[in-house]
Amino acid sequence: MRSVPVAIPEYSATLTSRRARVVTMAKNATPMPDAELAAHIGYRRSVRRYRPASISRDVVERLLTAASSAPSAHNKQPWRFVVLDTFDSRHTLARAMGRKLRLDRTADGDASESIEADIDRSYQRITQAPVAIVLCVDMHDMDHYRDQARNDAEYLMAVQSTAMAGQNLLLAARAEGLGACVMCAPLFCPDVVIESLQLPRQWRAQMLVTIGEPATPAKERPRLPLDQVTQWRSRQ
Repeated sequence: MRSVPVAIPEYSATLTSRRARVVTMAKNATPMPDAELAAHIGYRRSVRRYRPASISRDVVERLLTAASSAPSAHNKQPWRFVVLDTFDSRHTLARAMGRKLRLDRTADGDASESIEADIDRSYQRITQAPVAIVLCVDMHDMDHYRDQARNDAEYLMAVQSTAMAGQNLLLAARAEGLGACVMCAPLFCPDVVIESLQLPRQWRAQMLVTIGEPATPAKERPRLPLDQVTQWRSRQ
């Protein structure tokens, strides 16, 4: 199992020691009872408002260990995590994304009042969370082909792998008694995310997960019935 960097500059120098630590943590982890796991899956909700209480580094590392336990294409583990556990880091990202959002929506011809309200809503969600984690894809270790079709498929596999890591992260947060919410806005401005956080150029931002103690109960969202989303090809 490969660990990924919390402090970006240390990554190359500490990859081996970080990998050993994550493997040790995984081996020492207490298995979660099936019923408890089912409850976390069934009752997970998106939480957008948090109490100001901080989250310890140990808890964040447990979340990242769970995320890193996800399956991945070719076991390449293309996910990369960027932990924003200070207000300044979240402010920097939120302001940069807000500027891009303003440009895009202005070009769409939207009303300025609506644009500014959207920017402010996003800013508050990002900066008021005690911790935010950016999930990125790194294609460096993935397979590369001569034709674009297979390269596109390989990129999609890396994205799927990172999404599975994100789901593990959400469930782990739930198990820790925390709330979390996925923001997909980085997909609309991946270069802005990379530049504002000074990340490696080959990384591609996928999502932002805000995490904290829930300030209010999360809303339950309706789910489509299985017969609307499932087709069976069963033997008669």
